[in-house]
Amino acid sequence: MPSLSAGPDPRTGDVPPDRRMPSGVDRVITGLSWWWVAAPLILLTPVIALAVGFPEVREEFGRIFGLAALGSAVVAPAAGFVVALIGRRRQARRRFALMGAVSSVPVLFLWVFGVLLAECPDGYHC
Repeated sequence: MPSLSAGPDPRTGDVPPDRRMPSGVDRVITGLSWWWVAAPLILLTPVIALAVGFPEVREEFGRIFGLAALGSAVVAPAAGFVVALIGRRRQARRRFALMGAVSSVPVLFLWVFGVLLAECPDGYHC
């Protein structure tokens, strides 16, 4: 008896990536990738606002934008790796692992020099 399906389901992992139909997992992976790419723009938004002539934006929202960029650089690769792992997307998994490695360099730099090796105020012994 012949099978009712004409071929493999184009949404599953049995089909080569170039012929696979985009699914919800692929859309989430694309969104998380773009979120990570936007992190430097989020970080530089207060500086751009200051250069354009809006110093109050940097004064009031500079810290919030910095924390949002830091969160984007950390959360997007971690969430993307988990989604790619669950969705069995090997190429996306590698991409998010690389994104996490790239993001870890400035995060570790800020942590080491901003927290661990911060200069102590006068009179204090660190």
